[in-house]
Formats: sequence, C-alpha cells, structure tokens
Amino acid sequence: MQIKLNNLVRTYENVHAVENVSLSIPSNQIFGIIGLSGAGKSTLVRLVSLLEKPDSGEVWYDDQRVDNLPEKDIILRRRRIGMIFQNFNLFSSRTAGQNIAYPMEICKYPKDKIETRVKELLEVVGLADRKNAPISTLSGGQKQRIAIARALACNPDILFCDEATSALDPKTTQSILALIKDIQKKMNLTVVMITHQMEVVRDACDYVAVLSDGKVVEEGPVKELFANPRTKVTKEFLSHLTSNAHKKNEDGLVIWSDIPARFTLRFNSDRVDTPVISNIVRWYDVTFNISGAGIQKVGDTRLGTMVCDISGTPDAVSKAINALRENGIIVEEAQE
Repeated sequence: MQIKLNNLVRTYENVHAVENVSLSIPSNQIFGIIGLSGAGKSTLVRLVSLLEKPDSGEVWYDDQRVDNLPEKDIILRRRRIGMIFQNFNLFSSRTAGQNIAYPMEICKYPKDKIETRVKELLEVVGLADRKNAPISTLSGGQKQRIAIARALACNPDILFCDEATSALDPKTTQSILALIKDIQKKMNLTVVMITHQMEVVRDACDYVAVLSDGKVVEEGPVKELFANPRTKVTKEFLSHLTSNAHKKNEDGLVIWSDIPARFTLRFNSDRVDTPVISNIVRWYDVTFNISGAGIQKVGDTRLGTMVCDISGTPDAVSKAINALRENGIIVEEAQE
C-alpha cells in the first residue's frame, strides 16, 4: 500500500502543527518520520491514519483519495489500519488473548475465527503460552508484543507505530524492532514509524523523513541520510547519536574527547577499509587529531564517521580536504 501526502496543512488556533507536508511513502517498506517533540509527528500520523482530517491537502492510499471519504467509509478504511502506541493502550481488565481478540469482536468476526487468529498471532509475537495471562503480569516488552498482535488482528495493509519503543529499555527495543521488521517482510506491510530516536531509524527503517516545525526538512533512503545529512536538524540528530554511542551501541561511534573538533568525515561503505587518511598524511604533510570514530551498520551498508582536526599549513590542509573529497569522503566543517 503506497501512501501519498499532498500539501497537508493542520492548524490548531495559532499553531501550525503540520504545514504544507508532501511525502511519498513507498509500498511494503518501513518508513520513518523523525523529529523532536513539537515537530508535528503525532499530528501528521493522525492525519495519515485518518484519525483527523487536514485543513487542506490530500491523503492517498494507492490510487484512492481517502481524506475526503464519507464518515462511514472512513470507519471501514480505518479497520484495515494497525496502530501501535508508546503506552501500549491495552485493557487491564482483559487477558492477553482477549486484548488481541477485541478488534475482531468489534468487526463481528465468528468466534472460531477469532480463536484461531488469536492463537496464530500469539505465536507470531513469541508469546504462545501467555494467552490467559493478566496484563498486569506482563513485562513492558511483552505488553508491546501483545499490542503488536492486536494491531495485526484484522489483517491490516498499513501499520503505524507511534513512538512504539520509547517506553522500553535498549535491549527490549532491539527485540521489538527485529519483530516489526520480521512481520513487515512476512506480511508485506507498509510500516510508518513515528519516533524521536535516531537509533530506531538506523536499525529499522528503509526510508526516513525529518520533521521540524511542522515541515519536512529532509527525506530519502536512510543510508543516504546517514552518509550525507544536509540540514542542521538532521546533523544534530546524528551528533546526538554519535555522542551517546559509547553508552548504547557496542559497534557504534565512540567519542573520547569533549573538545569540539573542526571536521566531521563521513565514509561510504566502499571507503571504510581503504587507508585514505594514511595516504593523505604522507602526501600533504598534515596530521589528523582524531577525537572520535567508528563504523555503523545501516541496513546492509557500513558507514564510517570520524571527528577530527587537521593540522598543517593552510595550503596543505586545503589540499588534504580536496583529496578527501576526491576520494569520495564527505567533509563537514564546524561553523565557528
């Protein structure tokens, strides 16, 4: 299911929550929408999932415009959409299995079909033995697995995840992201992930749009965004990921100096194993003072990042930077 957004606008009094947003979300992929609190992420997902109508603009599912459907048809279309939330939104008065059954009861599925589907989904999320478990006995990760199973109950063609891992610890987050990726491949779902965590985008998404002040400021394949971020907002997200990597990711970036460096170098996968820096040091009589470096895996692609200063005569440094760029390395210079 491909989703197209054309010039969406949503305003609350004087707040422009979503301002002229246009996006194309490809079918059968995991698409991330990332932004800080107040960027407009949650409002945008409510518009795309038909929970609210835009003030202006259009929402298309494949070749059908859906934002202007009659209310009865919108309700029917929503039933083919799955939603996963940060706080799980499970019924504490129901068991795990009864929570999964709830949307099928609303849609008046036959009891035998509900029973079969609940059993099937419990196996999918790895909780086959927890059907009769009270919600209060489940861990945070187990609750989110039940919420995922419930979202899949009526065989949706779109799955929205609104900060689905924000309330979970890092290890549980990784297991939930792995589950969502596995489900997406097996069920050919279009998954839209709303998040403020760049780690989620890196580890789960194929494409991403960066939101700021209700506008899309950057979008594209995740590996391209990591390799060559173009906007200040995106670079700040990546900088935060870099500065915290030694605490969260064994194979991520490690920063061992608190002193700001002048240059950030970004290597594409075909340059990760090439001794470009060593060659440039010999050729131009410059030195590299490296304050942080590492290799991250984005999908199937390895991307290297180095934070450093380059010392030498102004002419030598200029030639070294040109040589880096000629060798396919992106060089970003910090603004004074």
